[in-house]
Amino acid sequence: QLQLVESGGGLVQPGGSLRLSCAASGFTLDNYAIAWFRQAPGKEREGVSCISRSSNTFYADSAKGRFTIVRDNAKSTVYVQMNNLKPEDTATYYCAAVRTFCSLRVYGMEYWGKGTLVTVSS
Repeated sequence: QLQLVESGGGLVQPGGSLRLSCAASGFTLDNYAIAWFRQAPGKEREGVSCISRSSNTFYADSAKGRFTIVRDNAKSTVYVQMNNLKPEDTATYYCAAVRTFCSLRVYGMEYWGKGTLVTVSS
């Protein structure tokens, strides 16, 4: 069964850091680009970062300079390190997989995890 499972969310103060994990099972992670999306209450889901099959990385403007995405194919896991978190980063974070090119668009993603909640608040 193809599955993506996110973990690492939680409550953090502004300026703090979190590392989210996206663990894949049931398929070979090497063959997929993996993207992170987030959705805040009442807002549309938006792309945050993506890592291609060859480990090229892409970031939304809101994430540049603060987030770092890496992949560990041996562990079938993709991580996003989030630093200097802001209240506006509060959202449920989802990872998604696509066999073609990296994208920060919701449309076209083939598999989705169920999300992990990140709350940035003092």
